[in-house]
Amino acid sequence: MPTLSVIVSGHAPHSRLRTCLDSVTAQTAPDLDIVVTVPDTDGPQRALAALHEVSDPRVTVVPVAPGAPATTARAAAADAASGAYLQFLHPATDRLPDGAATALTARLDALREAPDVLLFDHHHAHWWDDAVPSGATDLLAEAGATVTLADRPALLDVAPLLGNRLISARLLADHPELIGTEGHDELYLSYAVLLLARRVTATTAVGLVRHKDRPTQRRAAGPEQHFAAFGQYERLHQLAQAAAAPTALRARLYDRMVGDYLATLARRDELPPALLTEYFRCAARHTARFRPEGHRRPGGLDGVRHALLGRGAHLGYRLLRIANDKRRAAQAAAATRAEQVTAARTRHRYRRALRRSVDQDLAVFSAYWGRGVHCNPAAIAAELAELAPDIHQVWIAAPDRVPLLPPGTDHVIPGTPRYWDVLARAKYLVNNVNFPNGVVKRPGTVHVQTHHGTPLKRMGVDQRDYPAAAQGLNLEALLERVDRWDYSLSANSHSTETWQRAYPAGYRTLDYGYPRNDIHYRATAADVRTARAKLGIEPGRRALLYAPTHRDYEARWRPRLDLPRLADDLGDDTVLLVRGHYFHNRLPGPVRHDRVLDVTGYDPVEELALAADALITDYSSIMFDYANLDRPIVLHTDDWETYTATRGVYFDITAEPPGHVTRTQDELTGILRDGTWCDEAAAKQRHDFRLRFCEYDDGRAAERVVRRVFLGEGEESLPPVLPLERRTPAPTPEEATRR
Repeated sequence: MPTLSVIVSGHAPHSRLRTCLDSVTAQTAPDLDIVVTVPDTDGPQRALAALHEVSDPRVTVVPVAPGAPATTARAAAADAASGAYLQFLHPATDRLPDGAATALTARLDALREAPDVLLFDHHHAHWWDDAVPSGATDLLAEAGATVTLADRPALLDVAPLLGNRLISARLLADHPELIGTEGHDELYLSYAVLLLARRVTATTAVGLVRHKDRPTQRRAAGPEQHFAAFGQYERLHQLAQAAAAPTALRARLYDRMVGDYLATLARRDELPPALLTEYFRCAARHTARFRPEGHRRPGGLDGVRHALLGRGAHLGYRLLRIANDKRRAAQAAAATRAEQVTAARTRHRYRRALRRSVDQDLAVFSAYWGRGVHCNPAAIAAELAELAPDIHQVWIAAPDRVPLLPPGTDHVIPGTPRYWDVLARAKYLVNNVNFPNGVVKRPGTVHVQTHHGTPLKRMGVDQRDYPAAAQGLNLEALLERVDRWDYSLSANSHSTETWQRAYPAGYRTLDYGYPRNDIHYRATAADVRTARAKLGIEPGRRALLYAPTHRDYEARWRPRLDLPRLADDLGDDTVLLVRGHYFHNRLPGPVRHDRVLDVTGYDPVEELALAADALITDYSSIMFDYANLDRPIVLHTDDWETYTATRGVYFDITAEPPGHVTRTQDELTGILRDGTWCDEAAAKQRHDFRLRFCEYDDGRAAERVVRRVFLGEGEESLPPVLPLERRTPAPTPEEATRR
């Protein structure tokens, strides 16, 4: 008997049905059983299902009468299913993520006792992102091992979706009324199987992606979906009573019901005004009728709404809503007025400061929009403190970054009076991004644009043909900011040419290298050992730095690798250091592996590079910096076509890589296990890459910048760039252990 039957049942547009079926048939779990219901008529849905049935022997198509209710189709599919567990998918809203069936069946195989229901996590799919976490991860993690619902009433807070739970065929056989009776739908069935289950197991594995409709789509579906909940909740309370559910469990079900009713009332644009009163009355009857004895309402405004609904006080509820609307409108208006007054005062202060003389010994530094002392500006500031200590340095830091500044760092917070004062008076302004639009370029001041990476992806005005990358970007305003630059740093000829095309203006290019990369040539064996010790990496262990870049076509970051599985496959002697793009603060979701370290918030990133034996990345500019260390680099480019189409690139990195290129996790695992990652072919690719992209980096970039920009020395007196063959990178971790 197969462990799992996946049932696809319900009406859906042709494209949605195809997406759902493709996601199911792509599953590689052994002995998977797939049952699909379609109308018993000739049509595109029947043809699509038949095509899958012919091409995949696991698929069984069950015809149902045209227009048959969802429960009829679902019952017919359940009768045809042969698995010990059933997962119900609606093709209009559901699909399976890659590897879901394998992960879920593996979880079942690992259990000593077979549960009646396996409850798991899911993702939401919006039009802009198909991997938004459900918010139930922590709840599922806490439940863990097999329990009864009476032990964990909070499991009712997991979204009531049929697709995010595996239901045992035994439970359905014992209770045929669950799916064989008309009038039941997803809400009822999702909760009913939990109420009837003797054993429930929870897992954080993601086994479903649920498509979320936009508000206009929900309104188009009509009000019936909202009113249908009343009958389902009534049946659920009857079921809980018949099953002698404990008080705590019935109270949790009651809270879920009232919460759903209040949420629908809050989204009043989804119900026609003529039906809002009727909906309120129905909700009020249930709120009063099913309230458990001794139940305590929540506090605050939620408790007031709860009480008004329970008393059927529609007028009071409407008055409260009107009062809240007015209060929010008044708060918004007051906030707007306050912002306008503050902005006016700020402009006035800034104009007054601009009338003061320029302070010849004042330098303002910023990195990544006020994130603190980082990147090229930090390296320049450190060298400036050595060569020109009389120049006073002030850093721009956002409020949440102030506690992270090095002790004694003079700083200003954006928007404060002193912030605008130093921006108005400083002779030197150094940034790796741009200063705000309102900053004025005064005669005699010097603006240094350090950049923060070698460009692979399209930048500046070159983004104009890529809407995903240029979303919200005002190119005219960008060019006005670029016009303030006096100097632009470059690490190689490619960057020099790219910056001049992407940011056309009258600045002077400094082909000096990136100051942040100086450490890759100056660091000692002790520095490497210290960097690894800070991260808890034991001598002899291989540390792989995984640093993917940001995707403009994704609203939220999600690693493109199954990191726990990769760590397991690579063995105990390998540690994964996972570094997200600077747009993000941490990995999405908790890290549940002792050899997967989330170092997204770790600074400086250069220390991570020193600690790592090799780099795994995709299109991140970190590869150009890391190449200075002359250590192995592996590119994992599973979405190269999508990335290039949405973001645009300047050249094909897969054709000119700094090391081996993989497209699947299995390929990546293979080369990391068999030694290919550091073979002679990889070394040859890295050498050619370094010749091209580490052109000016030799450990003295910051010195050249300080001498030229701050001390006014001529080009002829600056340290010349050493040829690649004469440079000595920092020791590798293996070399550092021998010194």
